[in-house]
Amino acid sequence: MEKLQNYYRSFETEMGYNRFDKNSFKANQTFLLYIHMLLTTEVAEVAEEFRSMFDLSEKYLSEGYTDIEAMEMAKESIREDLGKELADCLAYLLKLANHFEYDLETELYSKLEEIKATRKRY
Repeated sequence: MEKLQNYYRSFETEMGYNRFDKNSFKANQTFLLYIHMLLTTEVAEVAEEFRSMFDLSEKYLSEGYTDIEAMEMAKESIREDLGKELADCLAYLLKLANHFEYDLETELYSKLEEIKATRKRY
């Protein structure tokens, strides 16, 4: 994950996407709201791909395919677009993690361990 975060930092610099002004609260606030808006838009686009997959599954079911066949065919039909939407989500998550100087890999491992510990209590 560190490699991805570093690559994304370089990408932002190369593309001129580093518009954050550390000396301005208002600019910081605007930046965070804008990135949040973009991330939630991308998450909604992931949901749209799922909706398309479910609609296609229903269509294939009505054509006589089994539920497993229908889902697999529908899954394959959205594969490329879903991948792009997931990548968009990841890019904005990397942007936020870098902004707040998180090591996202460490954060993920920590969260997974927390989930394990919580589950073992029940």
